[in-house]
Amino acid sequence: RKKLKDCLALLNYTNVIEAADGDEAVSLFKQEKPNLVFMDIVMPKMFGTDAVKNIVDLDEEAIIVMLSSVGTKKHVQESIKVGARDFIFKPFTASRVAEILERYNQ
Repeated sequence: RKKLKDCLALLNYTNVIEAADGDEAVSLFKQEKPNLVFMDIVMPKMFGTDAVKNIVDLDEEAIIVMLSSVGTKKHVQESIKVGARDFIFKPFTASRVAEILERYNQ
């Protein structure tokens, strides 16, 4: 999370909300309704793809980008299938994060 937050700060995005686990991510999405969600596949309490399903159930238009160092083809396909719009493999760069932000007009 720190690497992503640092990249976002470098790109002048300072209004960032962090969740410690999948349950909190879903709860914060309900409360804050963010424009874009970066979600790790592997998280405590709830797998990332399960959190994506829950968020998409709340808002079909949610823009969710998955992050993972375990980014196999299967993980990418499953993430997209449940509603993620994109996938970033770790380690990532600020330019890759900028590309995602630009793609989704954030």
